[in-house]
Amino acid sequence: MDLLLGDVHSLKGKRSVVRPLIAEIRRRYDVSVAEVAHQDLHRRAGLGVGLVGADRAHVVSVLDGVEQFVAYRPDVELLAARRRLISADD
Repeated sequence: MDLLLGDVHSLKGKRSVVRPLIAEIRRRYDVSVAEVAHQDLHRRAGLGVGLVGADRAHVVSVLDGVEQFVAYRPDVELLAARRRLISADD
């Protein structure tokens, strides 16, 4: 997910927004999540979310939930979300 952060003026301020967001996503959805892009920019963040599941529908449902959770946060703007689903047949 590509995020634009709200009223952030430093990398320290960015951490105060991104770290709690990552922790809350992990807690709510039981997924792996990390900041994977834009580490050097204070108003942008790229988050990667990963999970493994036996049922494609469950994985899609969890990713939909994560995306909606981030999209409705008042302190961030979701600019883009990209998905890549890999199956055992790939």
